[in-house]
Amino acid sequence: MKNSLLKGLMVFLTMLCTSLTYSQDVSGTVSDASGPLPGASVLVKGTTKGAQTDFDGKFTIKNVGSNAVLVFSYIGLKTQEVNVAGRSNVNVTLKEDSAELKEVVVIGYGSVKKKDATGAVDQLSSKSFDNVGAPNPADLLRGKVAGVQVTQSSGEPGAAASIRIRGNSSIRSGNGPLIVVDGVPLDGGDVSPGNDTGLGTQSARNPLNFINQNDIESLTILKDASSTAIYGSRGANGVVVITTKKSKSKEPQLTYSNSFTFSSLASNLELMSADEFVANGGKDNGSRSYNWEDAIMRNAFSSNHDVSFTKSTENSSTRVSIGASNTEGIVNKTGLDKYTFALNNSNDFFGGALKVDTKVNYSNLRDQAALISNDAGFIGNLIGAAMYWNPTDKLNNADGSYNMSPNGGTGINNSFLNPALLSDAYTDYTNTNKLLASIKSTLKINDNLNYQFLFGVETSNSTRKSQLSPGIQIQNVAQATAPGSSVVKFGQAGVTQIERLNRTFEHTLNYSKTFNDNFIFDALAGYSYYDYTVNGSNFSARGFDPKQTNLIDNIEGGLQNEFRASSFRNRNELQSFFGRANATLYKKFLITASLRADGSTKLGANNKYGSFPAVGLGYKVFEDKAGLVNSIKLRANYGITGNQEFAVNSAVARASYGNNGSLNVDTNANEDLKWETTTSSGLGVDFALLNNRLTGSVDYFMRDTENLIFPVPAAASQPGPPSPRFVNLPGNLINNGVEVSANYKLIDTQDLTWDISANASFLSNKMENFAGFIQAGALNGQGLTGAFAQVVTNNEPIYSYYMYEFRGYDAAGASIYADAAGADATLGLAAKKLVGKQGLPKMNLGFSTNVAYKNFDAAVSFYGAFGHYLYNNTANAYFFKGAFNGGRNVPASVATSPQDAGDPNSPSTKYLEKGDFLRMGNLTFGYTFTGAALEKMKIKSARFFVNGQNLLLFTNYSGFDPEVNTDKSLNGVPSAGIDYLSYPRSKAFALGLNVTF
Repeated sequence: MKNSLLKGLMVFLTMLCTSLTYSQDVSGTVSDASGPLPGASVLVKGTTKGAQTDFDGKFTIKNVGSNAVLVFSYIGLKTQEVNVAGRSNVNVTLKEDSAELKEVVVIGYGSVKKKDATGAVDQLSSKSFDNVGAPNPADLLRGKVAGVQVTQSSGEPGAAASIRIRGNSSIRSGNGPLIVVDGVPLDGGDVSPGNDTGLGTQSARNPLNFINQNDIESLTILKDASSTAIYGSRGANGVVVITTKKSKSKEPQLTYSNSFTFSSLASNLELMSADEFVANGGKDNGSRSYNWEDAIMRNAFSSNHDVSFTKSTENSSTRVSIGASNTEGIVNKTGLDKYTFALNNSNDFFGGALKVDTKVNYSNLRDQAALISNDAGFIGNLIGAAMYWNPTDKLNNADGSYNMSPNGGTGINNSFLNPALLSDAYTDYTNTNKLLASIKSTLKINDNLNYQFLFGVETSNSTRKSQLSPGIQIQNVAQATAPGSSVVKFGQAGVTQIERLNRTFEHTLNYSKTFNDNFIFDALAGYSYYDYTVNGSNFSARGFDPKQTNLIDNIEGGLQNEFRASSFRNRNELQSFFGRANATLYKKFLITASLRADGSTKLGANNKYGSFPAVGLGYKVFEDKAGLVNSIKLRANYGITGNQEFAVNSAVARASYGNNGSLNVDTNANEDLKWETTTSSGLGVDFALLNNRLTGSVDYFMRDTENLIFPVPAAASQPGPPSPRFVNLPGNLINNGVEVSANYKLIDTQDLTWDISANASFLSNKMENFAGFIQAGALNGQGLTGAFAQVVTNNEPIYSYYMYEFRGYDAAGASIYADAAGADATLGLAAKKLVGKQGLPKMNLGFSTNVAYKNFDAAVSFYGAFGHYLYNNTANAYFFKGAFNGGRNVPASVATSPQDAGDPNSPSTKYLEKGDFLRMGNLTFGYTFTGAALEKMKIKSARFFVNGQNLLLFTNYSGFDPEVNTDKSLNGVPSAGIDYLSYPRSKAFALGLNVTF
């Protein structure tokens, strides 16, 4: 008996000692990329024992087994399991979960869980952005979202960019999406002036340049009527919702980011060297030192710096940021300096019953431009002058002065421009101050009902100053003669100013209630009023004293009879009533219905208001199932949206005073002018497969736009109207297409993650029931006055190419074209015709992959466009045999071609090239530093990265770059796919560091 008791006691003591030996208290700190994480959950796996982290991200759990597994979790971050392995201190850093980030998406006037959305909605978080700051947010969307095409007009820093969501839905009105920043819809008009130097017009800068990329939390793209109809008359082209960052950490946090970028010319036009020029029969002026790129280009350097501070309490949160960037262009005397300030402050009052959000975004932009224009004539602009310069001619004389008479020319009749002199003689600065501010108050009436009021202000002041000094003499440009004198003076200067003040007033009432598991309902009702005002002025002068150098600040130095001044002011008001209801039935059926009524001062007196309804349906076939098929949701939508992006005062009779008080009638009234309307329908499916490793969506859509607004020209004879009149044309613009997007997690472990994302969109469009034949795509250059390359006509895609069909050269070197029947013909018998090609891509593609191993990360992205053709207006205007025989440089293939020097260079398929391309957009490698050394310096996190942009391009296009869209509008009708003396794109390498204290 004693032995049994002794044995039992020994077993008990052994178990007790073992328990004391292998059970312990475990403490530690939980962090995310921003630092310590309050409120994170720590649980001992397989038990209910656990804790939450405190204000400093710290936790303690008592009596934890040495082989226990701790489970760390936090909303929006990846859950992480860590084996204690006998340790008493366990620190972890949780990573963001891309699937969780996309769980809730921002929509019009609210947000919705992605799995409950009935519309086609995509969202990019800030983690999806590339590491180098983009001059404008549109760049961040390039290749990332199915159905969204972003095309920058040129490679110039700050150049305008077009965003097309599911193609073009209008002929002459705007085709860009509505941009909403923190709930404030932007006006969408140019905030900076364009310019006309006499050597062609220059476009305004991108109106989105004012936003700092590092202040953006997410970009949400609303693509179909179910999601955009809540914006009514402004939703026809889709909506991009930009949400800025706010404070997420209760602990004060200071972040500093920088990057340094080195840029150079990405591709080259192979023009002849001096030796090749002479060998092929060109005139030899003795020099061998000229290189057209060196004459006007440089290797550029850019820098970007951002500082932000965040702090939160139980009842408030504040984020303040300051940014400064300097972006040099690869063309001399071009670039963009950008200074930004952002404030995001939120305060709760009365125990959370009232919440007030204040947001401020301010920017100062300083653009510097070279003389690169959209529609230069025979003489050319800076790019044209540099390319056609005889490579055997010198730029400078022996004494260092500029060569004023190149190629043997003399005086102002010389049609050759010295590119170095032109660059030096031209000065062009645009200074823009932009403020976007809003205050939103949310009153919680009860648990289910709240009221919101939003007041927003968007204001900008932009001044563009330019001059062409009298030291350069150009034929028929910037020259003037005083009355009663024969002395010709040169030089011109101009100052143009645009001011905008836009105000937003919105009242919304939100109701949300879960009645039971089978019925969840929420509704929105609202009223909004928008007031958009723009005014501007311009004054210019010509004919200055040759000794005067600073013309801009002494513009009265020009000839009195050449002084010009003008001014304008426009105002547009929009009043709206809207509502939306969402219901979830039996956890499977989703219903969204919305209606908006808009009234606008732009429309005719008889059609001031329009109604825009929409409905979206969803059905969850599967949701959160285990196995191969995890979730499948079917979607369908139908709705009507409008387009009000047409000229203000289009419906009213408008007159203006000209010089000396003359009265000009600009437009005639049309009291019946009404909205352009787009009827949209679509089907879609969202899926999650292979244990949620493969997720994505497939969508089919169709859009039908009618009541197209277009000006009917003034009557050629009386008693017809003497000025244009805007009308709604009969006809339908049909867009339809398919979108596919997918994301696959190849590897998802603690130390190694690897995911791949891809998207593709297939688009077709056609005009139907349309009797018109509208010219588009203006061409410029020698022999191309009045020429055009595209038309809009029935049963054809918009911007279809219309021109001669080139068949080669005859024995005499004359171009052969097809006649009306398609047979070979001389130019006299040839017929311009539709050639079956279009300027808009039929397919857009995007691909990206991200890999992370412990502290290392890498990412690469590609995008491309296919199925369209580019018209090389540059080659049409500059690269032909007659230009070479006239002393201009050309590619060797042109100099040796069988074309006769006297052969007219008519617009034809000779200059029509496939625009297909695939580009590596970004390649990034990064490393995140950790360890005691950082903690000693009070650094929470630090990441160093190396980035490459535009490193690879696959294309057969012979121009600078296939991703181009020079503004070649004709009578207000835009163009697509025309390349003319465009600013070349650059390739770039960047180094950067992000540090959080």
